[in-house]
Amino acid sequence: MNNIPLFFLYPSAIFVTKQPYIINTILGSCVAVCMWDKVLKFGGINHYMLPFWNGQGLASPKYGNIAIEKLIEKMIGLGSNKKNLIAKVFGGGEIIETQQNIFNIGERNIKLAEEILFKENIPIKSLSVGGNMGRKIIFYTFTGEIRQKYIINRGEKVIE
Repeated sequence: MNNIPLFFLYPSAIFVTKQPYIINTILGSCVAVCMWDKVLKFGGINHYMLPFWNGQGLASPKYGNIAIEKLIEKMIGLGSNKKNLIAKVFGGGEIIETQQNIFNIGERNIKLAEEILFKENIPIKSLSVGGNMGRKIIFYTFTGEIRQKYIINRGEKVIE
């Protein structure tokens, strides 16, 4: 596996390839949907920050409803049949104790992924979501395997 290229997926991005890749990303309240074609044996991933695009400005994959739709389109564009796709969903943790938690961004990101994938009839094979820890995921596009490491928020210590 030493000659398989590595790729770091930043927030608001999508990566789909028929070539073998090892894709890494880091998630807090963001969600990543990994999609794998179980027949053609290739995959793709998105990393979105917020659940819904409000219709103003650019329809960016920063938003889950755009990111998931575009991921499905790109998989089909490379030859996938939707009935052969499976999904794995990660992230959506509430890792920072702030007033922003009242917006439940992580929880809303998770719910959106579940709803869209259900509507699109794409089964979720595995789910590691929520909680109060971040996650690092490593996606092997050529096998569909995903490894996950939890990132523990150790807090901040103030020294005066």
